Amino acid sequence: MTDRAAALLAARDRARLVPLPSDADPAFSLTDAYALADEIRTLRIGRGEKPLGYKIGFTNRSIWDRYGVHAPIWGPIWDSTVEFVADQQASVSLAPFVQPRLEPEIMFAFASAPRAGLSEAELAGCIEWVAHGYEIVHTHFAGWRFRPADTIADFALHGRLFVGARVPIAAYTDATRELADVHVALHRDGEVVDEGESSIVLDGPLSALRVWVDAMAAQPLRWPIAAGDIVSTGTITDAAPMLPGQRFHTRLSDLRLPGLSLRTQA
Repeated sequence: MTDRAAALLAARDRARLVPLPSDADPAFSLTDAYALADEIRTLRIGRGEKPLGYKIGFTNRSIWDRYGVHAPIWGPIWDSTVEFVADQQASVSLAPFVQPRLEPEIMFAFASAPRAGLSEAELAGCIEWVAHGYEIVHTHFAGWRFRPADTIADFALHGRLFVGARVPIAAYTDATRELADVHVALHRDGEVVDEGESSIVLDGPLSALRVWVDAMAAQPLRWPIAAGDIVSTGTITDAAPMLPGQRFHTRLSDLRLPGLSLRTQA
C-alpha cells in the first residue's frame, strides 16, 4: 500500500481531493485502513513530525446516520497539528484544509499510560488534565461522502486541534458524571450553530476514552498510548462548515472549562 499512502499524504499536503480507496478496492476493510494509516504514520514520523496523541472520531451517535459511520474511529495527532491556545483566543488559515468543519470537544492528557479493562474511575486516575477545545476536521473525498474504512485512511479526518485552558483532573470530584453533564453551545458570527450535551459522545468523554482504550488494545496493529499523550474524545455538536472571515466561539455550562474563540482566515 506504499503508493496509496504516499498519494494520500500528498493530497493532504496539497489540500486536494482524491478518489475513495474503497471505490478502487471494494474489499478495502477496516483492517486494511488501519494498516494504511500506519504506513502514513511512519511516513510522517520519517519526515520529522512527532505524534502527540490521538483523536477519536464518530463518538457522537447523533451524526452516525448522516455520515454513514456507526462506530468510533481514531488516528494520530501531531506537533504540526496541535496548538495550545493562549487566553482562549485563536485564529487559523483555512488554506491547508479541504471542506473543513469545526467540532467542539473535550480532551484529556494522560499522566500515566492506561491499560485495557479499566473502569472510567480508574481511567480518570491515569489523567493529568482535561480541556475544552476545537478540532478542525476535513476530508479529501468529495462531498463528505465515504465509507468507514475510507475515514480511517483519510487521517481519521483530522486537520487541526486547538487545546484550551488545561484543568487538573483533580478539580472534579466525580469526573465521569460531571464531564458527561456538560452543555456546549457553538456560535458562528454571534448565532448559535448547534448545541449539545457531552453525554452524546458514547455516554460521556470518559466513557468514550474507555471504549477507545479497549478498542486500541484489541487491534492487532498496536499504536502506543503513553504518558503525556493528548486524546480528543469527539464532537459534542454537529460539525460546523467553515469559511474564511468567520468567528466561532463556545459557551459551556461547566465554568471550569472556559469557552474558546476561533477566527478563520483565507
